[in-house]
Amino acid sequence: MTDVAELVGVIAHEREGRDRGWWDQMAGCYHRESRVQSMWFTGTGRDFADASRGMAARGDRSRHRLSVPSVHVTGRRAVVSMPMAIELRVELHGIEADLISYARAVYRLERRCGQYKICDLSTIYERDTLTPVMPGDAIPLDRKLLSTMPAGYRMLAYYFVIRGYDIDVNMPSDDRPDLADALLAEAFAWLNNNNEMEMKK
Repeated sequence: MTDVAELVGVIAHEREGRDRGWWDQMAGCYHRESRVQSMWFTGTGRDFADASRGMAARGDRSRHRLSVPSVHVTGRRAVVSMPMAIELRVELHGIEADLISYARAVYRLERRCGQYKICDLSTIYERDTLTPVMPGDAIPLDRKLLSTMPAGYRMLAYYFVIRGYDIDVNMPSDDRPDLADALLAEAFAWLNNNNEMEMKK
C-alpha cells in the first residue's frame, strides 16, 4: 500500500468510526498524545471519540461527506487537507431541517512502529446552510443570537448553542483567513521540521 493510500485509509476509518458509532475504531486512529481542535471540542483524539459517543447518546449525530484530499508526505510525517460536508438532520425550534457545514479538515499524521496514526486534527470552516425539510416551513431563529455567531459556521454554531454545547467562536474559517493561514503554516512547519530531522540522521 502506498503512503497516500494508507494515509487516506486512516482518515476514512476515523470518519467512518465517528459516523457509524464505532468508537474503538475511531479512537484507534489517533496517537495517544494527539490533539483535536474543533468548534465544540479541544482535547486528545481518544477523548474526542469519547465526547463524540456522548454527543451521539444525546441524539446529535452527523455524517461526513469527504471529497478528494490533498496529501503532503515528508519522511514519516504527513499533512492531509480533507474537504468535507458535515451533514445533520436536526429539529430546531420545532422545525425539522437539514444543516450542512462545509469545511476543510487538516490532519497531521506520523508513522510510528510501521503504522500511520493521527497526531493532530484541526478544522477550517467555510460556510454552512440550514434548510427546512418541508418546503415552505419557516424556522423561527433567534436573530439576535444568530448575529453573534461566526460567519464561517454560523448555523452550525447556532444549533450547538441551542443544544447546550460550549463553542469556540474564534475558529479558523474563510472569513478569518489570518487564523486559517496560521493553522496551515503551523502544520507545514511541523511537516518540514520532520524533514530537517531526517536529514540530520
